[in-house]
Amino acid sequence: MAYNIKKMFVMLSLGFGSGLPYILLISTSTAWLRDVEINLSSIGFFTWLTFAYTFKFVWAPLVDRFSVPYLAKFGHRKSWILSMQILILLSLVLISNIDPTKSFLYFCIIAGIIAFAGSIQDIAIDAFRIEYAHISDQGNLAAAYQLGYRLAIIVATSVALIFADINGWSSTFKLMSGFMCFGLLGIIFSKENLNTELGKLTFVNSIIQPFNDFFSRFGFFMASMLLLIIATYRLTDIVMGPMASPFYIDMGFTLSEIGAVVKVVALFASIAGIFLGGILIKKIKIYKSLIIGAFLVLITNILFAYVAITDKSLFSLSIIVAMDSLAAGIVGTVNIAFLSSLVSKKYTGFQYALLTGFMAGPGFALKGLSGLWVEHLQQIYGFEYGWMFFYITTSLLTIPSLIFLILNKLLLIKHEKTL
Repeated sequence: MAYNIKKMFVMLSLGFGSGLPYILLISTSTAWLRDVEINLSSIGFFTWLTFAYTFKFVWAPLVDRFSVPYLAKFGHRKSWILSMQILILLSLVLISNIDPTKSFLYFCIIAGIIAFAGSIQDIAIDAFRIEYAHISDQGNLAAAYQLGYRLAIIVATSVALIFADINGWSSTFKLMSGFMCFGLLGIIFSKENLNTELGKLTFVNSIIQPFNDFFSRFGFFMASMLLLIIATYRLTDIVMGPMASPFYIDMGFTLSEIGAVVKVVALFASIAGIFLGGILIKKIKIYKSLIIGAFLVLITNILFAYVAITDKSLFSLSIIVAMDSLAAGIVGTVNIAFLSSLVSKKYTGFQYALLTGFMAGPGFALKGLSGLWVEHLQQIYGFEYGWMFFYITTSLLTIPSLIFLILNKLLLIKHEKTL
């Protein structure tokens, strides 16, 4: 029992270290930029700096096969996690001293370094998690990882926004760099399992064989269907994410209101969703959990359209954010378990990075245009109704994943009948 609690704490810590830099880039930085009156189009383009998270499968083979010199004594995966956490910490200190209204390009360059280091850290953490325990424990580890990730969200948003309202953005990002130290606990209290199935680095077994392995295990047609599901499942969350903080600010909510009420509500709802996601997987399995999660995202996201066209109400916003966060917690846990179930231990780092790349790819292309999207809709329908139609259209992005999930199930049933 104590052994399992220790493993879950390790994954909670690593989930925190993984989530903090990403949320600071995709959410808190966008609040900073909107707070100093950077236009929505530039904020949308800024989110393209997180390309490293989307295309991390490109350098995943290097992370899979090589260790960081001098740090390899801590373990193959841990050498990468440790070095990247240190780089992120230092970069956060550096970006805290930049005024984006005067040096927006410099601000973007440092943000890009944080994104690149964060993507490498995620490759190593994902592989570490898959190798850290048996497949039967992956649901619990995914839940612990998601809990850590959600705690990072509350620190990077709620704590950061309240602190920024009182002390300014420079001090806030210095504080966030200190919080990165919590991720180091996952390094200190864990022992890395040696993956004896991991081969030596060559072009064939690092790039070609992981692809062949995936398609040979599922068959070309079914593997393609799985990739389509992965590519569309998180579209809504990814596309609307960069505009969430600017939306709250545009609706007239202060940084303290957003941080103290909205984000705290989001934390508890997310935690409930994380564990509910784990329960759903055990009770009704992954497929039905994926379907339920997709419907919940569609419904809860569209409720933000109501907020856009009604009078400012912290209570109604909090209720809607709670419902949205509950759905996000469920979807996050279910999606991690789903992706983990598709990965071979021979190519853990590359295949998981490849699958998450497919997941984020379409959303990555669209999220950078989200600011232009809002501004264009506002030109047509006005300020409030522009925001309303933005949330309606992003909600509809969930429909393709539902179609692919249903088709995949029908094809599996048909295949079973022909055997």
